Amino acid sequence: MLIARTLPDLRAACTRLRRHAETLALVPTMGALHAGHRSLVARAVSSGAATVASIFVNPLQFGPNEDLTRYPRDEPGDLAALKAEGCALAWLPSVATMYPIGEATAVMVRGPAERWEGEVRPGHFLGVATVCAKLFGQVRPDRAYFGEKDWQQVQVVKRMVADLLLPLEIVGVETVREEDGLALSSRNRFLSAEERAVAPGLVRALRSVAERVGFGEPAQAPLAEARAALEAAGFAVDYVALVEGTTLLPLDRDAPGARLIAAAKLGSVRLIDNIGIG
Repeated sequence: MLIARTLPDLRAACTRLRRHAETLALVPTMGALHAGHRSLVARAVSSGAATVASIFVNPLQFGPNEDLTRYPRDEPGDLAALKAEGCALAWLPSVATMYPIGEATAVMVRGPAERWEGEVRPGHFLGVATVCAKLFGQVRPDRAYFGEKDWQQVQVVKRMVADLLLPLEIVGVETVREEDGLALSSRNRFLSAEERAVAPGLVRALRSVAERVGFGEPAQAPLAEARAALEAAGFAVDYVALVEGTTLLPLDRDAPGARLIAAAKLGSVRLIDNIGIG
């Protein structure tokens, strides 16, 4: 596996990979890789593409009171995991490389970025869209792979790519879960034993709503009851909502492409999750 830390090294490595592969795939990550990240790399590699994985903890997508300094980092473990999955190139840029002094451009997406995470975490999606646009410009992939646990993020990146006519495909990959249903996240390691036992309640609440809404019940009462049950279990709930899957507009009943989304804090750890209705 090749490793690049500077733009000249990245460009040379990508040129080398292009000589031997018809397509180039990118898996953007912030490191602290788990089985969910590895599934993205495995999916990209299995497609036959030469696969590049980036590791960059992006300061632009963290708010002033969020966990940038606490975000887990494990470069040796991450590189070993990428190599084991068949990744061809690891891209590890510095903050100075990604955000050089004097730059004057950022990418703001409206539409699917305006609600939910966009409201709770102002500026978050500006950071996501900007860093993704930079990574796409640096690597020039044919496809980029994102985990569907961050459902809204996937829709925001797809909207940006479509609106800016960027020549790549965004591929969403199904959420990887623990046996008890908890969606894998790098932040899960910060859950205490007691909190870890409670955490699967988030997806259980979504599944309960999905069952009722899927049988035709209007969403208002199931969503309110799910929120109340989560709060009773110790979650500080940001939102539990039924939305149209692409636009993230709220829905009052099931519809084609509908998605249930939720975000809640448990202790010091903020959990997000989503499921389809079907």
